[in-house]
This record gives sequence, C-alpha cells and structure tokens, in this order.
Amino acid sequence: MASSLTSKSILGSTKPGPSSSSLSPELRRLSSPAVQISIRTRTKKNLQIQASGSSYGTHFRVSTFGESHGGGVGCIIDGCPPRIPLSESDLQFDLDRRRPGQSRITTPRKETDTCRISSGVSEGMTTGTPIHVFVPNTDQRGLDYSEMSVAYRPSHADATYDMKYGVRSVQGGGRSSARETIGRVAPGALAKKILKQFAGTEILAYVSQVHQVVLPEDLVDHENLTLEQIENNIVRCPNPEYAEKMIAAIDAVRTKGNSVGGVVTCIVRNAPRGLGTPVFGKLEAELAKACMSLPATKGFEFGSGFSGTFLTGLEHNDEFYTDENGRIRTKTNRSGGIQGGISNGEIINMRVAFKPTSTIGRKQNTVTRDKKETEMIARGRHDPCVVPRAVPMVEAMVALVLVDQLMAQYAQCHLFPINPELQEPLRTASPVELEQPQNAAAL
Repeated sequence: MASSLTSKSILGSTKPGPSSSSLSPELRRLSSPAVQISIRTRTKKNLQIQASGSSYGTHFRVSTFGESHGGGVGCIIDGCPPRIPLSESDLQFDLDRRRPGQSRITTPRKETDTCRISSGVSEGMTTGTPIHVFVPNTDQRGLDYSEMSVAYRPSHADATYDMKYGVRSVQGGGRSSARETIGRVAPGALAKKILKQFAGTEILAYVSQVHQVVLPEDLVDHENLTLEQIENNIVRCPNPEYAEKMIAAIDAVRTKGNSVGGVVTCIVRNAPRGLGTPVFGKLEAELAKACMSLPATKGFEFGSGFSGTFLTGLEHNDEFYTDENGRIRTKTNRSGGIQGGISNGEIINMRVAFKPTSTIGRKQNTVTRDKKETEMIARGRHDPCVVPRAVPMVEAMVALVLVDQLMAQYAQCHLFPINPELQEPLRTASPVELEQPQNAAAL
C-alpha cells in the first residue's frame, strides 16, 4: 500500500512562503524534512459509476435485453414470489396484444412473438428464483436500415446513441426500437396476475385520443369498463363511434406515408391503500418515470392533470365521507387515487401522450455521420400511429410499479400487526380468483 501514502512537512502549508535560506536557524531546525507525518489516502468505494439503464424495480426487478434485428429480445425477472402458477400462455396473451402485424393500422412486420420461459418455473409454479423469458426475432430485414449507417433519421435516437456511446446497432434502431418493450410486457403480464390474485387489482388501458380525435371522458365508465370493450376494435378505443373516427384518422395519414400521435388512458381499480412513499418515492412519480421510459412518450398526467390548474382549491379538493361499509372514501376523484404520493383506494387514473411515429415515408433533411447535410427517406416497417399497440405497454409499466410498491408496503408496514383503527389488511384473493386470470375472465 506504499502507493497510497503521502508525506507532508509538519508545518503542512501548501501556500508559497519564504525559502528556508531566509529563515532563522531556530525555524530552519523546526522545518527540517526529517520531521514528517504520513497520511493514508483512500479511494471511496461508493463513488462508482452506475451506467446501467436496462433494469427497473427494487423488490420485483426486471432487466430487459436484445435488439430489434438481433437474435431476439426478452427479460429476466428477479424477486418474483414463489408458488405462483405460471406458464407461457399467461404471458402470451399480452404479447399478442403488443405484437406487430395485427391490422392495417399497425406495422406490417410479421412476428409471432412466441415466448419461452427457460428458468424460474418448475412444474407450472414459480420457484422464487430469476425467471428468464426469451422471444426470438424471425422477420428481420436488416438491409432496410442500410441508409441509417450513413445518415441520421430525424427525431430518432440514431444521433444521440452515437453521441453517448460512439457506436450503435444500426439495424432497426437497436435498443431504441419499440421491440424492446417485449421485455416489459411479459413481466407486466405476470405482475398483473400477482396484483389480481393478491389484492383484486385490475389494470386497464385504452386509446383516448388519436391526433385531433379526442374521446370525451364522460363517455367511458371507469367503474365498469371491461377488457372486452377495449379489445372490440383495432384501435383499442372502448367507444365504437370514436373508434371509427380514430381509425379513419390513422388511415388518412397512413396512405400518405405520414404518421400521427395520440394518448393512452390507464386506470387501476382496487389498488391497495398505502402504496407509495412520501417525498422522492411518491407513487405518481414512480408511475410517471415508468410510463415515460416507454418509447415515443412525450407527456404524463394523472388525476385532474393540467386541467386542474383552471380550478380553485375549493373546486378541486376531494371531500371525504364514510361509505356504507365504514370505509373512508372521497366524493370526487380529482386526485386520481393518489394523495401525498400514497394511494387512497380510489381509482388511479393517468394519461400518457405519444408522439407521431418518427419514421415516415417522406423525404426529410438530415446529416450524415461525417456531418454532411443530405436528404433521406427512412426505410423499414413502422406503425403510422403507435398508440393502439402502446396500450399493453402502458398496462405493463403500471403493473410493474404497483407490484414493486405492493411488496415494499408489505415488507415495511405489514410485516408486524397493523393498526386496525387506521390501516386495512392487504386483501388476499379467494382460491377461485387464484385459478381465474383477469384476461380469461374478461374475454
């Protein structure tokens, strides 16, 4: 450890001063180099760079891997409770809702997105060990992206990936491709199953806006909304009249090689009370981070959102009352089911805005990797509007947040007996519910 030692004069000053030749004999004797102390310097081990950005969650932790045109994509789920019935079919339902090639308003890429579970499950039950899920890519067309190796597509991550790493996967956009979300939707399906079985929690998302077609909020009954109503059309809007308007809006730009954006609304029914923590761990902050990590997202709001800024405090406040079962409830729900960063048992509702798809079949100005201005028409197969396929993605991210928060709440506040005057037990579903997944019940 000699390299970690330094020597200093006992006088210890680092500032310029008079030379030893100008000092008196007494001072020269006191400043002798022989009188020294040794100081051991240490490198703080906690000053380590955390460069990984492909994992989410603390207790229920998910890491995704793979590129759009590589061998495949998938995830590793760590921290899943043991003894939960699980098969590939439980995950495949939501993967089918996310997969490409579903209809004329989605990308024409043909992938079955068939998943394989290769660890963490034995005889149909989770073992409590890491679960590995893999989905192979079968319809790659890497040559469609040959121009990307030369020029940057406008509003894509091509340029910023080069700026950050100095190298990137050219084909299909690599990790910036929405194909990466397979590694989110699969564990999200498992998270939804855990939430449903343990607490009776349901998560449903739907398309509430496509371009300038906006579904009025009062046309959707969040108390009784079903998955069947959402899946009844290719745009995943629960109102048939507005669904047709949205499909027409997508068709209008699709035939012109253009794209549009939209909004996905997500609700959570029967969320346990007490999820989330004060200050930096607020539940809405965790939901915002998770949803905004999805590709193409540009905005997030929950409860009254930005429209609440037009109200006064008296108009906006949710007054409390006691229902017929003796539970404390709110008469209105402008808080969106979250107050002080903690769930209050009311319906959690949020909206996620998605930009128009960046890849369009129109000529645009750009620059090459060697900084020369040029023109290009982006190739490849892409959605003219991402929101119909984003619905299961939003549900997945919300589920991952809630199951992680549920496990944290159980560990901190329900490990020991609760205060029954103020707290409710975290509801455990009945044996019948354990055998009846939310997806099968709804469809």
